[in-house]
Amino acid sequence: MNPNIEQASIEEITSFQDEKLRTVLNYLNTHSSYYRRLFKTEAINIQSIRGIRDLPLLPTTSKEQLQQFNWDFLCVPQDQIIDYSTTSGTLGTPVVFGLTDADLERLAYNEMISFQRVGIQKGDRVQIMTTLDRRFMAGLAYFLGLRKIGAGILRIGAGIPQMQWDSIQQFKPKFLVVVPSFLLKMIAYAEEHNIDYNNSSVKVAICIGENLRTAELKDNELAKRIQEKWNIALYSTYASTEMSSAFTECEAFNGGHQHPELIITEILDNDGNAVPDGQLGELVVTTLGIQAMPLLRYKTGDMVRRHAAPCTCGRNSYRIGPVEGRKQQMIKYKGTTLFPPAMFDVLASYEEIEHYQIEISSTAIGTDDIRVLISAKQENAALLKEIKDSFQAKLRVIPTVEFEREEILISKIYNPLNRKPTYLLDKREQ
Repeated sequence: MNPNIEQASIEEITSFQDEKLRTVLNYLNTHSSYYRRLFKTEAINIQSIRGIRDLPLLPTTSKEQLQQFNWDFLCVPQDQIIDYSTTSGTLGTPVVFGLTDADLERLAYNEMISFQRVGIQKGDRVQIMTTLDRRFMAGLAYFLGLRKIGAGILRIGAGIPQMQWDSIQQFKPKFLVVVPSFLLKMIAYAEEHNIDYNNSSVKVAICIGENLRTAELKDNELAKRIQEKWNIALYSTYASTEMSSAFTECEAFNGGHQHPELIITEILDNDGNAVPDGQLGELVVTTLGIQAMPLLRYKTGDMVRRHAAPCTCGRNSYRIGPVEGRKQQMIKYKGTTLFPPAMFDVLASYEEIEHYQIEISSTAIGTDDIRVLISAKQENAALLKEIKDSFQAKLRVIPTVEFEREEILISKIYNPLNRKPTYLLDKREQ
């Protein structure tokens, strides 16, 4: 492994990745029945691909192909698989990913250098507030990475503020790994039970699963609400099962840095062309160093922006901004195009809202319809009007906003069969 490659020049990083890409292509042609078949069908001579500049000459891989031909992507005998992980299934049938012992070591390395980026060192105590079961790769990755650093790990799992605070007060961790909206529940519990959270041991939260930044890389409403009360550093990190690698912010809080030794990325428009730096496009990834199920030009469906200007931390690896939406979840509403995270940010600005879920459906004439369900501390018409006015001011649309009983909304959001809270319910036919 070569973590110092991030401090190398752009030319050195490009040359490094050119060689890694050639290695991946030869490996796939030898070991992957899916890609070997694809290269033959598309009459692709992989020897003609000399580096990342030639990536547009290669076909992309979609989620649908992964779902349809899942085990054709496997490059090793099944008896070499040590761990079976699955995607969350947010956008369809979950995909199974097998990991060899070497893949698990790579996963641990990825998280180690990601955690080191936010300041975690040997001996630090870290509380993991996400699930490690249900074939969830991220929870396993966090444990492996922290173990590799030599940190003390507190495996508390998701939810239950009382249990989280009991652990914090007993073991005094400096770092949390957490879904950021849960920090608001932690604050509310602490205030209700007279816990002085600003004088607790916690100084840093590594936040997963939800955005903390706007498209301009400024704090969004969720980050502002947390830090208005709790004086802790919030680091954003973005990853997926398919990538087996993460993009984590440094102390500049200016986007998540790429690990050049672990992943090649492209940002493409709807026609498959690269978009200029700073413009919105779909993240497409080629994984490096994976034995069991490497992917070539995999279309993640995540809409992001790439930032290539030099970072004040000294790394020259480019950065990925927050996921502004998923391509399949794009909404056309009364002439306006928007993605759910923009609506989440509007709702996160209201302390009065305790829970929310957004439902997207199709009308009789085939257009998109938006219904926002909320539970609040006090239900009144003035709050509904204020929320609608915020949607109008910030997003130029006014969806239907309705109150829902808290117990009903909680049952919809926190489905025990799902690994993640369901804040968006997309009822449209895909």
